[in-house]
Amino acid sequence: MHPVTTDLCDANEPRLADGTLRVLTPGFRHFGKRVAFAGPAATLKVFEDNSLVRTLLEAPGQGRVLVVDGGGSMRCALVGGLLGQLAEKNGWAGIVVNGCVRDSAELDACDIGIRALAVHPQKSQKRNIGQPDVPVQMPGAVVRPGNWIYADADGVLVSDTQLPEA
Repeated sequence: MHPVTTDLCDANEPRLADGTLRVLTPGFRHFGKRVAFAGPAATLKVFEDNSLVRTLLEAPGQGRVLVVDGGGSMRCALVGGLLGQLAEKNGWAGIVVNGCVRDSAELDACDIGIRALAVHPQKSQKRNIGQPDVPVQMPGAVVRPGNWIYADADGVLVSDTQLPEA
């Protein structure tokens, strides 16, 4: 079953009010074949360096969503076509990037869901600098490891717990 963010918001108004369900700021662009996806979050904080993005995507995804806080940088891409293919191959449900992606046509061919702020043709640095499994500040909400991510054409939700399907 695919998440429907509008239905989840309607069915969980008390959670929206108390902050246990949060909505990321609108503006994320969609890439990948899956418009709707959901799963528990694996988090990563980086800045203009995607070395650890690759490291995490090389591990079994087990239906998780990789949430990458790239600091909102618009100076390079943190995910490209090869990483999209790696995520698909290793069973990730999706990727949400507070930053840019590249190889958009290649990403659109991957059977995963991807959200990012923009596209940028330049690749990132490779310094192996970053912090996995930490709370990350995404536009509009903090995401902690294990929070649930729900995404579709209408937006991206972050829940402290898995929600019953609306």
